[in-house]
Amino acid sequence: MDALLLTYGSQGDVQPFIALAGALRAAGHGVRLAGPARSAKLAGDLDYRPITDALIEAVDTDEVRQARDSGKGAGAVARSLGAVKAAAREALDDSWSAAADGADVIVHHPITAGHHLAEKLGVPSVPASLFPTNVPTSEFPCATAPVRLPKALNRLTYRLDGLAGLALRGTVDDWRGSLGLPKRRGRHDFLRDPRGGHVTVLNAFSRHVVPPPADWPVSVHTTGYWFLPTDPEWTPPAELTAFLDAGEPPVCVTFGSLVGSDPAKTARTVLAAIRAAGVRAVLIAGWGGLRVDEVPDDVLVVDQVPYDWLFPRAAAVVSHSGAGTSSAAAAAGRPQVGIPMDVEQPMWAARLHGLGVGPAPIPYGELAEAPLAAALRAVTTEPAYASRAAELGELINAEGGAAEAVAVLERRMD
Repeated sequence: MDALLLTYGSQGDVQPFIALAGALRAAGHGVRLAGPARSAKLAGDLDYRPITDALIEAVDTDEVRQARDSGKGAGAVARSLGAVKAAAREALDDSWSAAADGADVIVHHPITAGHHLAEKLGVPSVPASLFPTNVPTSEFPCATAPVRLPKALNRLTYRLDGLAGLALRGTVDDWRGSLGLPKRRGRHDFLRDPRGGHVTVLNAFSRHVVPPPADWPVSVHTTGYWFLPTDPEWTPPAELTAFLDAGEPPVCVTFGSLVGSDPAKTARTVLAAIRAAGVRAVLIAGWGGLRVDEVPDDVLVVDQVPYDWLFPRAAAVVSHSGAGTSSAAAAAGRPQVGIPMDVEQPMWAARLHGLGVGPAPIPYGELAEAPLAAALRAVTTEPAYASRAAELGELINAEGGAAEAVAVLERRMD
């Protein structure tokens, strides 16, 4: 099997696909990975095909960051639609360049043009969802839907979520035309093949965090998270190991690759809460989500550290509840404090709170010293959080993850 993997977005959108690419290669399959140019260095020796970063940059302006702080990032993106459309066309052209050599199957992030490329090549398209926002169900609403409706209308929320892509459909249709693809009915539905049948869907998350609904089609496979293998050559900085050895396990604070409108203010609030809670902390500031001016003795600021190394050594993890960060903390068996910004992050934060691995989330726009200090005290002193987090970690680590996804693909291609 020769697979093309296609993804786009933040580091959290790229790393699971790198993990799947590695699992495919280990199973003896050919694999190419296409993704944001800025993430090429993460892919190591994989055959990586870069897609322009222009679309990421178009939706990560100062205006969008300020709106994201209050959970209204989508509106700010809409106001810069012209730049977004131009960047989208560039990303579409790069995607075709990555696919033009052919493939037996295209496994793709739902925000990409993977199903259009598969139609052009005449091969199966397999959407790979990193969070449960794509396959409709009556059991829970779409996490990224713009409005909340009564439970009886849960399935409708998935259609409402799809409205966000309407503004780019003209751009996509023009690009499809350049490839000789028709304006057929259902062409934008990545859950259906060109003949209208259900496609195979891979859910790269844990059934212990999101149990598969009874009304999902049998073509939907929840495999477990796709984690990268531990890097055997990575060694921690001496300063980090010394800090960890010098006292009680610290809390770890990271906002991943997302940056709010005022990283310095965020850092001041976090440091004040750490001081009030009386805990030690490691702050990961490498992507810019935290900008620290003065560092107290009981805090260490690091650039970037592999989560699978640091989180098991932490007392708890404080994060934006992105899919990658929250899953790594869950796999490490550590309690969590969620400070979600937008998109699917509030859903992950709420899920983990509901599973008992942390207190109620604090929306990023409501972040303040007192509630964060209270949450830090809770996750570091209340045994129930640590116990439940450890149980969840064992369940997650027992799942097949990327290896199970490879098995699903092999069955699909037989």
